[in-house]
Amino acid sequence: MSELQEMTPYQLLGGDVVLRQLVDRFYDIMATDPRAAGIHAMHAPDTALIRDKFFDFLSGWLGGPQRFIEKYGHPRLRGRHMPFAIGESERDQWLLCMFQAMEQTPMDAALREHLEEAFYKTADFMRNQG
Repeated sequence: MSELQEMTPYQLLGGDVVLRQLVDRFYDIMATDPRAAGIHAMHAPDTALIRDKFFDFLSGWLGGPQRFIEKYGHPRLRGRHMPFAIGESERDQWLLCMFQAMEQTPMDAALREHLEEAFYKTADFMRNQG
């Protein structure tokens, strides 16, 4: 197995610095793209805390430090998202923001493709509306 195959997505992305860029870009797009108004409205006006939580979650989800689990316990993603009505439209708005953020974050094309598929599966799993 090559060294590249042994690296986690977190490492391939570039670790904390690039992950923070991705998270910040994601929330900046959500706040400014009118096509994401529905999911933007689900968030508090001050996104500092949710940015940090999402950074912590993605760190572990991508194979890096398990910060979210250390701070908050198991992510329980569906449970944490149940208070919000999430259908196909909300899923697609979320993906729009994430895919744009990934396009604007330096990463290998193969990693981007892998993450797009993983993010789609996860976002689709969050749906709790028909």
